[in-house]
Amino acid sequence: MFPNLKAEMARTGKKYNDIAEILGISYDSVMNKINGKTEFTRSEIFKIRDTLFPDLSLEYLFKTVDQSA
Repeated sequence: MFPNLKAEMARTGKKYNDIAEILGISYDSVMNKINGKTEFTRSEIFKIRDTLFPDLSLEYLFKTVDQSA
């Protein structure tokens, strides 16, 4: 659902557990959000960007892809 986020995580060696720890939520919750089953809150989006990827734009990092197409 968020190909750029996934790509940047792979490039920088960040794991889903890193995001879970930053947000104070479970690994499963992070997976649900990244896979589009639930949505990130605005504050979660900013926290991920500001903590892990401060040099990247929100628009780039959280660009979505329609997987039903």
